[in-house]
Amino acid sequence: MAVEMGRLPEPYELLDLGDGASESFVPVRYERGTMEIRPRYRGAPETKEIPVLRIHVRKEDKPFFPHYWDCTSKTATAQLMPMLMDPRARDYVITVTKYGVAPRARFTVARAPLA
Repeated sequence: MAVEMGRLPEPYELLDLGDGASESFVPVRYERGTMEIRPRYRGAPETKEIPVLRIHVRKEDKPFFPHYWDCTSKTATAQLMPMLMDPRARDYVITVTKYGVAPRARFTVARAPLA
């Protein structure tokens, strides 16, 4: 269900939630890789390679292409990985909720049996 690779191909579809917002989905498979960003903070390098977790989801969970979310949050990824590695991952709905704003945002990740 997982693929480990270098730089993930575009297009990128960031899981970019507002404070208190949630996104729910059933994972189909996932990939771990990197993406290149252009940091804007003072003294930042022109480009930077960061880790990303790409979660492919069902079309009914995300009807518009691409049918995946790219997660760059290390705290959300740490919570998502054990759920995604479970062989029964497709039997659950995963809900990611964001609290706060970057760079201090935190996430909860919950799963519930698929109805």
